[in-house]
Amino acid sequence: MRTEQRLARIRSVLTKRQPDLTVVMENIHDPHNVSAMLRSCDAVGVFQVQLLYTQDEFPDIGNVGKKSSASAKKWVDRRRFSSPEECFSKLKQEGFKIFATRLDERAVSLYDMDLTRKVAFVFGNEHRGVSDEAAKFADENVQIPMVGMIQSLNVSVACAVTLFEAARQRLQTGGYGSSKFSNENFERLAKEWALKE
Repeated sequence: MRTEQRLARIRSVLTKRQPDLTVVMENIHDPHNVSAMLRSCDAVGVFQVQLLYTQDEFPDIGNVGKKSSASAKKWVDRRRFSSPEECFSKLKQEGFKIFATRLDERAVSLYDMDLTRKVAFVFGNEHRGVSDEAAKFADENVQIPMVGMIQSLNVSVACAVTLFEAARQRLQTGGYGSSKFSNENFERLAKEWALKE
């Protein structure tokens, strides 16, 4: 891709980035899942994800799907936290509503929610799910309606389904029509992205 085309692509993608939509990955240990989640985040325009690792180390995703999923990691900003309180206090301070993807009697259907506002989705560990400690910070629990015998999805699939519902709602309401960054931040990010290999 020529330099002018690449710069135009960078500016076009940045214009559609959604700093008001984020994902919290809580102790996701499988590098393939992390990589797939980052790819979904990039695809719908998530600007930044929150990495909450209290029990597991952040997995090495450098060698997973180098030509596809792994490349998404350079286009999605990442912020690390080592405690739920630190992570969710920061998000609430920034104005995010926090939705834990957790199946319980209080869970609201994903399709009944307004996902055009400032929202953070929490996805838990593949085996343990969203922890009780993290769930207590959530404004609501959310579930993906399912009618089969199995009542859960792989975490990366659940992430994709959730994010694309948010994208659908935002597309319908013009949420991708103009940049959500200040002019100063937009130009700064465009310069930073232009330097990425």
